[in-house]
Amino acid sequence: MAELTQIESILQVDAEEWNALCGTDQPFVQHGFLAALEASGSVSPHIGWQPAHALLRTDDGALVGAAPMYLKDHSFGEFVFDFAWANAYSQVGLDYYPKLVNAVPFTPVAGPRLLARDDATRRAFTAALATLPERMGISSLHTLFGDDVSTAAMLGADAHARRGCQYRWFNRDYRDFEDFLNALSSKRRKEIRRERRRMREAGVEIVVRHPAEISHALWQTLYAFYGRTYAIRGQDPYLTPEFFSELTSRLGDQVLFFIAYHEHTPVGMAFMMRSRDTLYGRHWGCKTDYHSLHFETCYYAGIEYCIDNGLACFDAGAQGEHKIRRGFEPVATWSTHIIADPRLDHAIGDFVEREAEMMAAFQTEQRERCNFATTPETCS
Repeated sequence: MAELTQIESILQVDAEEWNALCGTDQPFVQHGFLAALEASGSVSPHIGWQPAHALLRTDDGALVGAAPMYLKDHSFGEFVFDFAWANAYSQVGLDYYPKLVNAVPFTPVAGPRLLARDDATRRAFTAALATLPERMGISSLHTLFGDDVSTAAMLGADAHARRGCQYRWFNRDYRDFEDFLNALSSKRRKEIRRERRRMREAGVEIVVRHPAEISHALWQTLYAFYGRTYAIRGQDPYLTPEFFSELTSRLGDQVLFFIAYHEHTPVGMAFMMRSRDTLYGRHWGCKTDYHSLHFETCYYAGIEYCIDNGLACFDAGAQGEHKIRRGFEPVATWSTHIIADPRLDHAIGDFVEREAEMMAAFQTEQRERCNFATTPETCS
């Protein structure tokens, strides 16, 4: 017999216990990443992300299931947009917020969301989670960017599946960047070479650094670049300076900064993380706008790093149809949604079904735009 409980902070559960259920070295679902968000104040009830992590323990106290959970009173920082759903709730006199999200804050990266000892435990865990909206008196439960296992488990609990599209680069045993370019159409090879040549002619080079190699002064500069990206949109940064310090102390060996220098002066950066086989582009910023600087810092340098280090995949972040022109390929992403109110459950279920058909057609169209000389398997 196992009992479902919820805790108000990831720091209330042992890191080794949590990580033992992850089944992956992807950093974002690891205890260290989630703890860095909370310990730094990047995630807190004050900003509308109230931790409510779900745990499943046996009678003898063993942790056999876990899920990162947050009560939300808004929909920002999720990258699965449901503002229209909130409006629909309001129109029928109901409150959409608070809602419960099973997600990694500010991180639109597909991965495990329902951590469990085995498949049978996951099914039992998911069934218990599906009752939370009714038990807590809230509108809904949303599992965002779940992997195939988590998505299938939620569908087994009668959740609605919502389809999205992202773009990833795949390493087909390229010898070097030029070998990758030779796999592309002639037009795209020329465009990428021109963009990279602009950087060389401007005297810009990219240097990859681990946190231990970054001085305090340089770190302040890099964070200012990150903050500028949000300031341009009139927003505060999602991540505090303390987050990066906390993350470094917990998962520093998986943290990378791709720093752009112009004549020995830093002018831009991309913050990335990695697992054994995948590079994840997360955030970027710059001092001023250079032509093609974003593409070089966030895409081409990352592709080159993957080739040089034998990584199989580069997930450069959400959205961005322009990635197709730079050798990235469309892949489907999924979120699942349990809606407590029967009327809106039916309406939202109908909506996501029709939306999924449109997204599938869109992804097919994007596949046809893949810019390879011969269509690779993942673009077929």
